Amino acid sequence: MLPNVLLAFLLNTGLLWLLLRWLPRMRVLPGVGRWVLPTLGLKVLSTGLSVLLLSEDAKYFLVWAARLSQQLWQAPEQWLPMLFTDAFVWGRWKLVFHGFSNTLFIIKLLSILNLASMGNALLNGLYLSLFSFVSGWELVRQLRLRWPAAVPGAGVVAFLLWPTVVYWTSGLTKESLLVGSGALVLALVMQLGYGSPTRPVVTVLVLLGACLLHFKMRYFFAVVLFGTLAGLALIRVAQQLGTARSRAAQVVLLLGLLAGGAWAASEVSPVFRANKFTSQLQRNYSDLLRTSRHRPHLEYPALQPTTASVVRHAPLAVAGALARPWPWEGGTGLYVVAGLENLGLLAVLVLAAVAVVRGRPGHLPFALVLALLVYCLVLAALLGLTTPNLGTLNRYRITFLPFLLLLALQNDYAARLLRRLGL
Repeated sequence: MLPNVLLAFLLNTGLLWLLLRWLPRMRVLPGVGRWVLPTLGLKVLSTGLSVLLLSEDAKYFLVWAARLSQQLWQAPEQWLPMLFTDAFVWGRWKLVFHGFSNTLFIIKLLSILNLASMGNALLNGLYLSLFSFVSGWELVRQLRLRWPAAVPGAGVVAFLLWPTVVYWTSGLTKESLLVGSGALVLALVMQLGYGSPTRPVVTVLVLLGACLLHFKMRYFFAVVLFGTLAGLALIRVAQQLGTARSRAAQVVLLLGLLAGGAWAASEVSPVFRANKFTSQLQRNYSDLLRTSRHRPHLEYPALQPTTASVVRHAPLAVAGALARPWPWEGGTGLYVVAGLENLGLLAVLVLAAVAVVRGRPGHLPFALVLALLVYCLVLAALLGLTTPNLGTLNRYRITFLPFLLLLALQNDYAARLLRRLGL
């Protein structure tokens, strides 16, 4: 027992030392640095609440992570090879998943974190929350460094203050790792594409690690993010060569790369072919709709497993993912809160649309805005079409919501409001 305690003490001391070294770098950021400690406090409080209201999924993670940790201590020569398989077998315990299971992945990760937490739910929740928190602030820092005229406060609101984003990226949730890794990937791509990193090799290695984590947490969504950011990289390369200066050319490059990538993927594996994709989408929608009949839900009576039908229903799915539930739907306090947040989101989006029409969209590069906007719209459509249950949809949309808010709060009108709030 003594070696366990000593190792946990050393690991936590090291993590605390790293955090205390990192915080001053964020606190000196002009305009937004004062929000580092308040948002850290909010993240800790949200983590405590999430652990107090520990979900069944989180309890499941902890139970199996403890069993993997036993194997780590007692038979590390068996634990290490297990990390690269889809099954865990130890004594009387057996856990088998097929394919890219983010559940098994987070259990494996927690079995490592247990070396520091000794299985404590609050500490494990804090580790995941701090990863999300640090990643969000690194994105804010890159925004401030690359584009001083832009609105770094938009990143603070989007990733660190927006209610559902804060809650679902705190504690023992998959979203803590999913959104945190996505923010970190974007921050590092910004640094490589628009800056000159002092240690490019280290930056690339960290980017690869963040990409792997993001892929492990939800591989299909990760493919969309990687595709749009690859399009951004292509545009940046073309710009360095003196082309792709016009917005039309940038749109063609990005959409052309995505279309070419989708075609190539369909040739490599039938899983990515259009008919297979639309059939699976229809199946997911139908299965979840059957279990959501007596709860607030989205419904598409005319949806068919064809590409044309999916495209026709996509705008309605995007609208549903952004606006539903309304405050009067559901009849419970949680649905009312979610509905009120949606009204706030719609107000932000309407303000952004007015700003764009009036030629005041903000100061981020068009290519970056295009890549993130395509990412958000594709995910909103996919989630709206495959997740009819509004309660589940409200959680799953955290995958793209902070990125959408980051864009929507960049306009001059939102910037003026955020400055009045000290952001």
